[in-house]
Amino acid sequence: MSTLATPQIATTTWNIDPVHSVAEFKVKHMMISNVKGQFTGVKGVLALDETDLANSHVETTLDAASINTREAQRDAHLKSADFFDVEKFPTLSFKSTRVSRVRNGELAVAGDLTIHGITRNVVFNVEGPTAPGKDPWGNIRVGLSATTKINRKDFGLTWNAALETGGILVGDDVTITLDVQFVKA
Repeated sequence: MSTLATPQIATTTWNIDPVHSVAEFKVKHMMISNVKGQFTGVKGVLALDETDLANSHVETTLDAASINTREAQRDAHLKSADFFDVEKFPTLSFKSTRVSRVRNGELAVAGDLTIHGITRNVVFNVEGPTAPGKDPWGNIRVGLSATTKINRKDFGLTWNAALETGGILVGDDVTITLDVQFVKA
């Protein structure tokens, strides 16, 4: 009697290193130029299947109150009920539902993005993950960069102001970029 070998799945768990990761967004201001901001409170976990990336998944949360656009008055307005309403919706989150290889070194990661209590399916274009590397303290790390574009109104972020010269104060399209470093758990 022979026994069949059970295939081994090479899934490893990686935690986001918040000190070496950034969640950034940019949006048109006054229809002139982009304003960028960051969320400094980044947390998350990556389950990485190195033999078949399609079996991988990621979950990330951002502390909405950690928003920083380098302008205290604007940050306070973004935290208010006009925008993120951080008292009612303290986090933004993403949970992947599908990972597919676009080409070597590039992935499409689809999943549920929740902002302001509203969840929509989005696709992040991902460069990486990088090959694992050891840091000076013996930790194993990987990194990736992920980008998507959303319409903020799809997430209930509808506040705006008309400009005297025509146009609007805040654009609707928002580009989200995550530059993330993970540490092997």
